[in-house]
This record gives sequence, C-alpha cells and structure tokens, in this order.
Amino acid sequence: MLLLKEEDEGTRRTSVPTQLMKLKRTQWWILVFISIFFLISAQAIAVLLGRFYYNEGGNSKWISTLVQTCGFPILYLPLCLLPASHSSSSSSCSFKTLVWIYLSLGFAIGLDNLLYSTGLLYLSASTYSILCASQLAFNGVFSFYINSQKITCLILFSVLFLSVSAVLVSLDDDSNSPSGDSKWSYLIGCFCTVLASLIYSLQLSLMQFSFENVLKSETFSMVLEMQIYTSLVASCVAVIGLFASREWMLLSEEMKEFQEGQVIYVLTLVGTAVAWQLGSVGAVALIFLVSSLFSNLIGTLSLIVTPLAAIAVFHDKLTEVKIVAMLIAFMGFTFYIYQNYLDDLNVQRARKTQAE
Repeated sequence: MLLLKEEDEGTRRTSVPTQLMKLKRTQWWILVFISIFFLISAQAIAVLLGRFYYNEGGNSKWISTLVQTCGFPILYLPLCLLPASHSSSSSSCSFKTLVWIYLSLGFAIGLDNLLYSTGLLYLSASTYSILCASQLAFNGVFSFYINSQKITCLILFSVLFLSVSAVLVSLDDDSNSPSGDSKWSYLIGCFCTVLASLIYSLQLSLMQFSFENVLKSETFSMVLEMQIYTSLVASCVAVIGLFASREWMLLSEEMKEFQEGQVIYVLTLVGTAVAWQLGSVGAVALIFLVSSLFSNLIGTLSLIVTPLAAIAVFHDKLTEVKIVAMLIAFMGFTFYIYQNYLDDLNVQRARKTQAE
C-alpha cells in the first residue's frame, strides 16, 4: 500500500517512497497490473503442471521442490537489460548483510517449497489451492508486527473470511485426493500446505522489511537480485536434499515410466520451473510496488483461478464445501480490495500535498 513508516511527533504516519512518487498514477497501475497478471497466471499454471507431474507417474518431492526455484537464471536477461545507473549495487548495506539476507531467506524458501511439494503430492489441485489462501491470514499478523501494517476492520474481516475458508477445506472429505481413502495422508497434505503458507507469509514480510529498512533500495534491479540469489540458495538446498534422500537414483527410471513420455516429462519440469519464476517475480514486484500483504492477497486469487482450471483439466469434484469455501474466500478478497481502494485515495492526497 505504498507504506513507508516514519515517526512524526511520536505517532506513525504513512508516506510514499521517493522512487514510486516519480511514477505517474497510470504508470504505477500498469506495473501493478502486469505484476498481478504474472503472479496469478504463472502460479495457476505452476500448480497445474505440478499436479500433472504427480498424476502421470512423477513421485520425487525434491525434484518438485527444485523446479520451483531452479529457473532463476532466466532472470539475468531482464537484469542485464536494465540501465547500469539503476543497479542495486549502491545499496547502503554491507556485503556481509546481503549474504546473510540471501542465505536466510533462501533457506526458508527451500523449506517452504518442500512443504508445498508434499502438500500437492497428497492433495488435489483444487483443495491445495484453496488451502493456500490461509497465507493471507498469517501475513496479516506478520505484517502487523514486522512491517507495522495498519490492520483496519476491512482487512481484519478479509483475514477472518480467508481463514474460515481454509478451515472448511481442511475438514472436507476430498474424494479426488491422490491419497485415496487414507485420511491420515490427506491431513498430512493439509498440514504441510498450511505450514508452508505460514512460512511463505513470513518470508514476504521479511522481504518487505529488508527492502525498506536494510537494503534501502527502491530499484527493480534489487527486486530481481533478491529473487535470483534467494532462488540460488533454495535450489542448492533442494539439490542437497535430492542427493541426500537418494531420489536422484530413481529419476532415470521415473522418466522412462512417465505415462506421457520422456519429452513431456522434461517439458513439464521446464514449464513448471519457468512458471514459478514468473510468479515469484510478480510476487516480489508487488512487495516493492505495494506491500507484502497486498502481494499475498493477490496470490490468493489463484484459489479462484486454479480450482476452476483443475476442474476443467483434471475433472476435480467441486463439492459443496469447496463452493462455500471459494465464496467466503472471494468475499474476503473483496473486503481487502475495497480497503486498498481507500488507501489509494489517501496516497493520491499525499502526492498532491507533497507536490504543493
């Protein structure tokens, strides 16, 4: 929400970041909508490809974890195309601090991706996506304590509605669950997905805190570098896990037994890797342009797109509980969007005041 906190006579007030103040309102909204498009579409595609990988014979949780971050080299292209004057190398923090940020966030992302992969292994794509909405509730708490995010009544209602939606899905008896009749496996999938949502929400808030208070850099170069180096660390974590678990020894056989053939197997993993990177860039860009809470909220829009796509692609059963959960989640999203509209009006007033 363009929040940059400052102390003013002992109370907090909201101001607009200098770099974003230089953007016209139309330019800012264009960047926001582009980021939203990449985040929603890429995340939905990545989840569907991940479910397709498991459905067609894939069984490696570590490969599923690795593809969520290993596509980071493609981000070097836009980074190299940015003007040198916009480089984030001018960040005021030390090299040691940068390394610590990248290592800690990268490790958290690696663990988070493993939990998401485990959840998707045991859950249908539609159930998995709706459960991921719980990340907004967690992020509301983290944003309040870490980012000094103002929690209004509308945001509180949004968080509560999305939390109720996640609880309803976790209590549903999903007949389309890959775990079959095993209620224990289904609950493990729900637990891993909710825990992953908690960690994801925490890392988003920590990223926003790093941008505003540690890196103190307001360039898109820093957004790309944050994504590249944290993904590098997370990929190393996944590779270590792949070899430590000895799953790498089964990959050749897994490729041969993949029902759609070896070419589709490779294309599925490559497509998943690219989709996750585009989605992650969209998420980090929204943290930079707006806030971690807004980024997380937009990510929950996939709970509307992905379940419907899963029904069309995988013929998932749309139970009454899922329908109610989606409606409640949509209401929660509506509350937050209206709050963001009110905040945008305040931002425009702040811009006019500073211009005068």
